[in-house]
Amino acid sequence: MKNNVFHVQNQVPVKHSIPTDRHKKTDVSFKDILQNKQLNISNHAKSRMEERNIKLDETKWNKMQEKLKDAKAKGVTDSLVLMNDAALLVSVKNNTVITALNRSEMESKLITNINGAIVLD
Repeated sequence: MKNNVFHVQNQVPVKHSIPTDRHKKTDVSFKDILQNKQLNISNHAKSRMEERNIKLDETKWNKMQEKLKDAKAKGVTDSLVLMNDAALLVSVKNNTVITALNRSEMESKLITNINGAIVLD
């Protein structure tokens, strides 16, 4: 029986880089990649948004993501995001929308376990 193990010498570790323009490259760490991760929506939040007919256009979605990055930089881990017609509970730490409510439902709700709020018009 033949031994199919090959030995490779002089292996060089590979650095991942993202081109910022045509001629310039910037080294990016794994931590940077994780921090730039897109905002997720939990299955629970998806079903609540469908049930309550809550829709976010791309502009609102992008604005919310930017504000959540700012909140994360200030140490916020769980936030209430208030919009004209909806309220979203977001785990800033996990980059995940946890649940969604209509603003009309907010009158009878008590929101706990948050340490930040973002108001978007």
